[in-house]
Amino acid sequence: MGSLATLLVLPLVLVLYFLWTFLLLLFRQARSPLRHLPGPPSASAFMGNLQELHDQENTGLVARWAAQYGSAFVYRGFMGGRRLMLVDPVAVNYVMSRGYDYPKPDFVRDSLASMAAGYEGLLTTDGDMHRKQNQAFSAAQVKSFNHIFWEKATRLRDIWLDITASPLSFFTPADPLTTQDPSERLEDTDPEPANSGPLSPSALTTSFLPNPFSSFVPSKASPPFPTNVKSRHIALENTEATSAPCRLDVLPWLARATLDVIGAAGFGYAFKSLEAAAERRENESELAQAFAVIFATARKFRVMTVLQVWFPVLRNFRTENAAMRQATATMRKIGTELIEQRRETVLADMEKLACVEKSEFIEGDKTVIGRDLLSVLIRSNAAEIPTQRMSMNETLCQISTFLAAGHETSSSSLTWTLYALTRNPAAQAKLRAELRSIPLPPNLALHSPTAKRPEDSADPQLSAFLERVTQLPYLDAVVRESLRLYAPITTTMRVANTADVIPVGAPVVDRRGRQFSEIRVRRGDIISIPIQALNKSTEVWGDDAEVFRPERWSRDEEEGARGRRAAVQGLWGNMMTFGGGNPVNGNRSCIGFRFALSEIKIFLYVLVRDLEFSIDPAIEIEKKVNVLTRPSVKSEPHRGNQMPLYIRRVPPEADEARDARL
Repeated sequence: MGSLATLLVLPLVLVLYFLWTFLLLLFRQARSPLRHLPGPPSASAFMGNLQELHDQENTGLVARWAAQYGSAFVYRGFMGGRRLMLVDPVAVNYVMSRGYDYPKPDFVRDSLASMAAGYEGLLTTDGDMHRKQNQAFSAAQVKSFNHIFWEKATRLRDIWLDITASPLSFFTPADPLTTQDPSERLEDTDPEPANSGPLSPSALTTSFLPNPFSSFVPSKASPPFPTNVKSRHIALENTEATSAPCRLDVLPWLARATLDVIGAAGFGYAFKSLEAAAERRENESELAQAFAVIFATARKFRVMTVLQVWFPVLRNFRTENAAMRQATATMRKIGTELIEQRRETVLADMEKLACVEKSEFIEGDKTVIGRDLLSVLIRSNAAEIPTQRMSMNETLCQISTFLAAGHETSSSSLTWTLYALTRNPAAQAKLRAELRSIPLPPNLALHSPTAKRPEDSADPQLSAFLERVTQLPYLDAVVRESLRLYAPITTTMRVANTADVIPVGAPVVDRRGRQFSEIRVRRGDIISIPIQALNKSTEVWGDDAEVFRPERWSRDEEEGARGRRAAVQGLWGNMMTFGGGNPVNGNRSCIGFRFALSEIKIFLYVLVRDLEFSIDPAIEIEKKVNVLTRPSVKSEPHRGNQMPLYIRRVPPEADEARDARL
């Protein structure tokens, strides 16, 4: 009798719970201080304005809304929930400088946690835990990683040079991270040509390379692999340059290179993703395959994820499929092994250096022991002060965080930068001239058989040269302008932890015609910061804000333009690409921005110095946003994310001088 009563009462309790929660939500919306702010009408009772916002990077929707409704307005989210959109620099600075008062919403943290395999990574933690973890990431680490950037960039360049020399000698392997039926496996020809339309008669075409994480960056195209990729230690003068450019998708190639970078610099793991391509291996490393499953699962849209926002009790009923459980177990197994290996080495070295003050062990370049980021975390665990220690699970989460935050962002930024340079050939030529203006040390010459090997990377000559590369002024301007126009993360979201009053620079006029100099928010109100819209604001960047013009970063730029940019207190370059830069109570900006900048600059130095990039003028590239902003050919949506460019070898300076004399 008791069990029958339970069966009858339980459904009634669940119905009452959902009904009561839903009524509370409606009541909260009805009393929200945001209800009087202007904004666009809701397009859907369930999705609000979210569907039209999905393509706003190509439509300029936020800019049009800001022009119509002002720099602070309300749009509708799921179930008609009101969300505050801020393009007012004063308001944005206020929110972004208070990272602990305005943390990420739970549904954003849930998504990031699923990618980072836990809630204890830097992407998801807030408050005291975030402060503790932040101490383990010293900016001084970056210089010690420059040789890794150099090594992977030169390896990628050599593969591309080999492609330009013999573009017809490649085959098309199976996608290494996509499970295929053997009968459907691609053979040595691409059944779907790289370009369905006519190409320039002077352009040679290769097929495409699959992204090492292509299960969540879909592409139906496949890669060109040389039958024998030349070693970077073989003199490249023997590689004949072809006058015909070669077409290839640069996005997945760059993804493979940056995956190798973050594996080596982040936690001393060799993904060997570029080598897997060169050696025709069908299978990626075990860890790469595990993360492919984890990231693919995290990026999928689920109605349940939305419902969990409104009905938190549903979070207790989360399930994982067998593939996700296996991938997570693999990640934890390999991660634990890496941590144990690092711990043994670090602790042994610390015993030898016991005379050195413990606080110096986490100061990057000041140490003489392991400098990869995982080693830094191990040293922070060994610190005497308990508040500086990280648990095993926290440390495990960082391995996922390194990949989630440091892999795709760099490859995406590099891809968009090369694209921007193809659209502005004059800027590309000017950049190449600057890159070639600094002489390479003899033992670092790109065409020298004695070029530096990874084991020689401690040479101060290499360190000094790479430091000089990162300080080149026009290279810096190109990177700044590219990251302004093509921010990897286009929008960030925050939620008010408590009732607050947000100041605004431009008065806000509500629906009833009343004017305010501040905006009231309640605990739980969601705030959207459209980073890309701010980076392209004509009020801040002028009438040519949509134009790729690196010269705007010149010191000769007129004073008024610099003054307008100063209104945006970003972490870097008066823009919000890396987050806010004026912390008041917690700063959730990108702690790895110096890592990313050095990586991007060194890759650009190696690639643009020896290769010329161009694009078919008939191709229209669109932005596709799924956490990160990726390129897609508008006429080829079925091919997924891609950036097809033409590459051509640029002769060495000596060859150019000889040709000029002739």
